[in-house]
Amino acid sequence: MPHRERPLDKPLPSALVWFRRDLRADDHAALYHALKAARKVWCVFFLDRDILDPLPQADRRVEFIVDSLHALDAQLRALNPEARLIVRHAHAGTALPRLADELHVQAVYASHDDEPAALARDHAVRGALAEMGIALHTAKDHVIFERNEVLTATGKPYSVFTPYKNAWLKKLEPFYLKAYPVARYADALAPLPDDVPAHLPTLSGIGFEPTNLHELALGAGSEGAQALLADFLPRIDRYDVARDFPSVKGPSYLSMHLRFGTVSIRQLAREAHAHRSKGAQTWLSELVWRDFYHQVLHHHPHVAESAFKPAYDAIKWERGKHADTLFAAWCHGRTGYPLVDAAMAQINQTGYMHNRLRMVVASFLVKDLGIDWRRGEAYFAEKLNDFDLAANNGGWQWAASTGCDAQPYFRIFNPITQSEKFDPEGKFIRRYLPELAGLSNKAIHAPWLARPLELAEARIVIGQDYPAPIVDHDEARAKTLARYAVVKAGD
Repeated sequence: MPHRERPLDKPLPSALVWFRRDLRADDHAALYHALKAARKVWCVFFLDRDILDPLPQADRRVEFIVDSLHALDAQLRALNPEARLIVRHAHAGTALPRLADELHVQAVYASHDDEPAALARDHAVRGALAEMGIALHTAKDHVIFERNEVLTATGKPYSVFTPYKNAWLKKLEPFYLKAYPVARYADALAPLPDDVPAHLPTLSGIGFEPTNLHELALGAGSEGAQALLADFLPRIDRYDVARDFPSVKGPSYLSMHLRFGTVSIRQLAREAHAHRSKGAQTWLSELVWRDFYHQVLHHHPHVAESAFKPAYDAIKWERGKHADTLFAAWCHGRTGYPLVDAAMAQINQTGYMHNRLRMVVASFLVKDLGIDWRRGEAYFAEKLNDFDLAANNGGWQWAASTGCDAQPYFRIFNPITQSEKFDPEGKFIRRYLPELAGLSNKAIHAPWLARPLELAEARIVIGQDYPAPIVDHDEARAKTLARYAVVKAGD
């Protein structure tokens, strides 16, 4: 739904904006369209029990959402002092139609969400609203280009990134980066009826416990996102160089904010596009990858359950107790490969993992341990602060060589050489594996190869203070090549 100015014949008496993965009041597509269309507009967010009930009681994402809801309420009140955010801890699919009926609105506005479960929910909600005579309008908000906006010359979705990116960049015009002028129409934000309470939740009030989120300096809400962006922009020109080194402050650290929409994708793409440096263009390319994976999920929803390339579902992964033991060692950072283990310690302790390391640990799980990529994908889905189905699935299928424009099946990251190249002084390893701190910069990448004297001086007994490698990389590589032989002919 474009945001060009257009006259309205008969403004609606009232409308409801359903916030989902877009927790900000500025540059917000659905909010903008509702404010333009209706005389009175209310805003709601559901702490959806369908999503929250299966989660552990301590989940950084839930704490981030709760903090961001308080920030969103403050943003709405800054736009119009009478405005309040309605928050309900309920099953959104049934509670939303009830609230829309209770408020007697004529339309509900929301942002697109192309995840299969969200599409099913929205389909049911649309039907329930229609029975009440209420319309559901949804608009693009969390990507620059979605669904069918970037297609090949024959009208097909792209399955290779580079031509997609070229078409994406060719299509990009200032119009697509333009912010929605929400504040211009904020007078339509209305006070709540007396019988509709505006109760902002506490974490304990919805059955969750505090985490270490506040120690991670990520901030929450739009203010937190803008602080991180302001910190990143002076570094953006070196992003292409700094992004691969986990001990260097290279990334923007905005991924959690982007996931929950506390920052506008249009603002980020606008900033990247405005800088002409190689670093900025590399960062913009990462945003294009995000769009790419979302359009893959839209056109090929089967990727949520199986390989993008069906032939790759014939691969025989390791099964049974031995596979479970290997998987548990990977999850807990006890593989004996320091870079892998440090990366897993990072995700377990913080909910974040450096992008280079996501590729390294995924390759290790799939191609060193022979474990089904879906098990790793599910673990990341549980742990990552910035978990997004499209991006997480795309990344894992890339690493497993099963997905769109994935790395060739015979490309297998060597965890030792990756460590030597991208953490040459072992700074990242020492941060998350302090038991290895006494080793030299050379020995820390493969402790089992260190001289006995050095191990003794560092007070390390392999197999006791730090595990021996659970697999031999060269042997694992040979097994992987044999495992993928089933699809070699069609690759």
